[in-house]
Amino acid sequence: MADPTYTPPKVWTFDAENGGAFASINRPTAGAREEKVLPRGEHPFQLYSLATPNGVKATIMFEELLEKGFNDAEYDAYIINISEGHQFGSDFVSINPNSKIPALLDTTTSPETRVFESGSILMYLAEKFDAFLPKDGAARAETINWLFWQMGSAPFLGGGFGHFYNYAPEKYEYPINRYAMEVKRQLDVLDKQLANNEFIAGTDYSIADMAIWPWYGVLGQGKLYEAAEFLQVQEYKNLQRWTEQVASRPAVERGRIVNRAWGNPAEQLHERHDASDFELRTQDKLGDSD
Repeated sequence: MADPTYTPPKVWTFDAENGGAFASINRPTAGAREEKVLPRGEHPFQLYSLATPNGVKATIMFEELLEKGFNDAEYDAYIINISEGHQFGSDFVSINPNSKIPALLDTTTSPETRVFESGSILMYLAEKFDAFLPKDGAARAETINWLFWQMGSAPFLGGGFGHFYNYAPEKYEYPINRYAMEVKRQLDVLDKQLANNEFIAGTDYSIADMAIWPWYGVLGQGKLYEAAEFLQVQEYKNLQRWTEQVASRPAVERGRIVNRAWGNPAEQLHERHDASDFELRTQDKLGDSD
């Protein structure tokens, strides 16, 4: 049976009862909705985020920098509960007027530098620490090509496929098929690129991998939208090889659990202020299970 059709009105109007997972906070207007002060830690960088794919990009980057020996990359990470609308607090909006996570403050500059959009955060930190972004023209361009590929492609995976397959109040054939086809095409793009390259942009691990893995690597693991069988992700062998290679990196293992507040309790670290937080979290969870 075909989906029922919808005839758009001459002028669109906001319907607060439109349903869906985020209907209670979605509005067609921007800006702060309440006065809300964000907490501050003692480290140079203050990160306000959540362990969604976009948020994980930033925490992986910080953990990779620390793993590489950049002690000046120490950061405090505070959780922003987007389902409760914390991204619309006044302090958060002053950092990111678009009210999306992650949002970053670099307190080492005067005045402090705000950085928002996950790709922008990756580039900002890569340039600040001269790491994970090649200096050479061609290699640098290739890395940035794939970083921007992710920024342009992931909305079709998340806001497109993920929304209609997983979050929408009703499931309709046309949007699910349309976005599933596009996601399969994207997976094929990555699989073909990784057939001749160890990492996304070539021989070196870079911010391109950090941007793409939280979306397409986690999808390849079968941990995104419970869509692994539907999309047959196991057929992309090169993507699977890369997915597991990146997943095994210690910094990725740490970064993916920062600001995570769902799933396995042993894979949650609501706030991160010091490297010892990971050990304390592990000890606490192990102690609870004995």
